[in-house]
Amino acid sequence: MDSKHRTEYKLIGLNIAYYRKVRGLTQKQLAERAGTSRTHMSNIEAPNMPTSISMDTLLDIADALDVPAEKLLSFREAL
Repeated sequence: MDSKHRTEYKLIGLNIAYYRKVRGLTQKQLAERAGTSRTHMSNIEAPNMPTSISMDTLLDIADALDVPAEKLLSFREAL
């Protein structure tokens, strides 16, 4: 992965994990709701291996979590 956006991908993954846990969902449950695999969801959330994510997947995850996509992209203060 290009290191240019490594930090942002990591923070998106952490935001997804946060909202997933707030909703009381497992990675498998969220993956099923978002139409992706549990492995991909695990990779997205893993802070030690930032994984790129498509806009379609990001929007599907936001829908599955019932949060605006902007909440998953809200990380500027952490940079």
